[in-house]
Amino acid sequence: ICPANGLPKIQIKLKPLKLPPCSLRIKEDAGGKFVYDSLRRKYVALTPEEWVRQHFVSYLTDYLHYPPGLIRTEASFRLHSMLRRADILIHDRAGEPVMIVECKAPAVKITQEVFDQVINYNFSYGVRYLVVTNGNTLYAGKIDRQGHSFTLLDHIPDYTTISKEQP
Repeated sequence: ICPANGLPKIQIKLKPLKLPPCSLRIKEDAGGKFVYDSLRRKYVALTPEEWVRQHFVSYLTDYLHYPPGLIRTEASFRLHSMLRRADILIHDRAGEPVMIVECKAPAVKITQEVFDQVINYNFSYGVRYLVVTNGNTLYAGKIDRQGHSFTLLDHIPDYTTISKEQP
């Protein structure tokens, strides 16, 4: 039994990621393995993509100081009359979306198709930052809407930096 949360310790067969370590609450029952999503306040199926998503949320909140209350996971929206979900959507303090993060399972390569997916999602949100990751590879970029350009970044800015920017 894990003393921190009273749940049984479970050996996870998912590989470590190239993200800082984090503490996840994991449980297992007849339905499979589940991880607690503190943003959604519930246990969700522990898939390889969810493994990446939960690590990335921890990275955003614990290391880059993004306020948890301004982050949504599995944010639903309509795109061309079809229901879609952004893996992670981050808002500024005014409630405006500023970043979309698309998470893939570690075995999924980050290709042009993945970039196209997050760019299409941005037609609904109009954010300034786009991020794609599989937990081992990460690409981040900033959109300059006035100059109609996209610049790849060598790191993800912390929340203080983003919150000081003008939209």
